[in-house]
Amino acid sequence: MFVTFEGCEGVGKSTQVRLVREYLERTGQAAVYVREPGSTKISEQIRDVIANPENTEMSDITEAMLFAASRAQLVREVIRPALERGELVICDRYIDSSVAYQGYARGMGVEKIKQINAPAIDGLLPDVTIFLDLRPSESWRTLKNSDRMEQESADFHDRVYEGYIAEIATSNGRIVPIKPDFDKKVTCERILEALREKGAIK
Repeated sequence: MFVTFEGCEGVGKSTQVRLVREYLERTGQAAVYVREPGSTKISEQIRDVIANPENTEMSDITEAMLFAASRAQLVREVIRPALERGELVICDRYIDSSVAYQGYARGMGVEKIKQINAPAIDGLLPDVTIFLDLRPSESWRTLKNSDRMEQESADFHDRVYEGYIAEIATSNGRIVPIKPDFDKKVTCERILEALREKGAIK
């Protein structure tokens, strides 16, 4: 199965991916772990360009296409081959991020983002997506050492959140909202239970 994690900045998403990984390793459940953008040589180079806070002149369409390019490489080099081998793949961010960040927050429109990403994902959608449901104003993010995306305005991040909420309503149950608890272990248990219910893990 293909499992993705989504959420706004600073909601503890990467921490939860790590905790889920620790649980799966502890219980002998193998998986392939990747992040977006990144996890291949080419994708990591694209990530550096996207995240560089000095690239203030980057246009919205360039940003969207860079994310799609990174995704295309990751799908073909890592994700699809792993799925074809029957492996569980867990990805930190995927196309829902592009829909929320570029489609909604940048105002490019959902359909345009899906069109840009169509050749990148080549029909590959997640079986289940865990969305850490926390508003940016409630998150634990800080601006220390932040990248270009994290430095966007509060209004921008609010639009990202609203984009995710809109996508949940049309996902036919694929996107599962999980309310993060201050205790990260409690949050992890909620995620594990959701993944068990979806048949992704034991």
